[in-house]
Amino acid sequence: MFGFGKKQWERELGAAVEEVITADTLAFGGVGIAGSTLPVTQAYERISAALDDHPEEVRRQLDRVLADGTPAGRAYAATLLERIDPAAARAAWTALRNDPSEFTTFVGCVMDRETLGNYASQRLAAA
Repeated sequence: MFGFGKKQWERELGAAVEEVITADTLAFGGVGIAGSTLPVTQAYERISAALDDHPEEVRRQLDRVLADGTPAGRAYAATLLERIDPAAARAAWTALRNDPSEFTTFVGCVMDRETLGNYASQRLAAA
């Protein structure tokens, strides 16, 4: 996936980050009866895959998503941050726990709405 030359992986990572920045839905697996994977979930997975080979660049991009992303995008970024810098992830979730912005969540066939603040509080409690 990111095994191409530098320019290719940078383009792929950039495209995945752009998808996550504008996310309106948070889903970590297949959704609906067909179990389809949303484009934003695929983008999240591409960013996650890049963590192994390009952790510094991914970290810079996650900071950008946390600053500029939609509520769902920021939730994806803080979740990814847990893998590379748990202390920074905890700080991100703490900063987000009072955010009243809403986004759509999917768990399998179940669609729901959630505030970023409530989602962040749940992540902090689970840590």
